[in-house]
Amino acid sequence: MVCARREGTRPSCPSLWCVAVTLVLGGVRSGKSRYAESLLSHRLDVTYVAAGARPADPGTDPEWAARVRAHQHSRRTSWRTRETTDLVGVLAESGGALLIDCLGTWITALIDRADAWEHPTAAALLVQREGTALIEALQATDRTVVVVSNEVGLSLVPVTPSGRVFQDELGRLNAAVADVADRVVLVVAGRVLELTDAPRVPELSAPALAPQDRATLAADSPQMSQTQDRAPQDAP
Repeated sequence: MVCARREGTRPSCPSLWCVAVTLVLGGVRSGKSRYAESLLSHRLDVTYVAAGARPADPGTDPEWAARVRAHQHSRRTSWRTRETTDLVGVLAESGGALLIDCLGTWITALIDRADAWEHPTAAALLVQREGTALIEALQATDRTVVVVSNEVGLSLVPVTPSGRVFQDELGRLNAAVADVADRVVLVVAGRVLELTDAPRVPELSAPALAPQDRATLAADSPQMSQTQDRAPQDAP
C-alpha cells in the first residue's frame, strides 16, 4: 500500500484498500463508531483499540456496561480488543488494521493519569505534547488506521476551566489528525458527510500556549514530570 501522506497525493479510491488513515468525527449517538466499524467490516485482522475507555462495571454503572456490550456485539468475532492509552506504541507495531475509539476518552485518560484537571495549563501542554507524538506515529505507520473522535466544537463553551481545556485541546487534536489523514468524514444524525477535500482553515491545529504559560508548567503541576515514566498497561 502506498501511503498518500508520504507521497503528497490523495488517493482517488474511497475504499479502505487504498486509504491509510481515516478520521471519523461525530457527536454522541451520531453513528460515528458504527460507521467506523463498517469501514473495516471486510477485514478479519482488525485490532479494536479502546483508547482510555472507562471500566464497564455492571454493578456501579449498568447503563455504561450495556453500551460497551452493544459495541462489542457489533464487531466481528475475529477482531481483537485492546485497552491502552499507548497509541504511539500500537501504531509502531506491525499487524493488521487498527480501529482507535476514541480520541476523547484518550485525552480524558491522559489528564486523569497526570491528575491535571485542576491545572488547565499543564493539561493543555500534556495533550499537545502527546498529540504531537500521535501525529508523528500516524504519519509513520504502515497500518490501515481508522480513528474515531468526538466533535465537541458545536456545543456550548463549558463553564469550568477543565471543561474548556478538554474542548479546546480535543478540537485542536482533531484538526491536527485531519491534516495528516487520507480521508476525513463527519457523521451527523446517522448521515456521513465527506470532508476530505473541503477547504482548510490555515494553522487551526497550531499550539495555543504562550511562552509564559509554558514557563509555569513546573509550578502548575509537578505530577506532569512523572507521566513520561508511567507505561500504560494493556488489558489481556
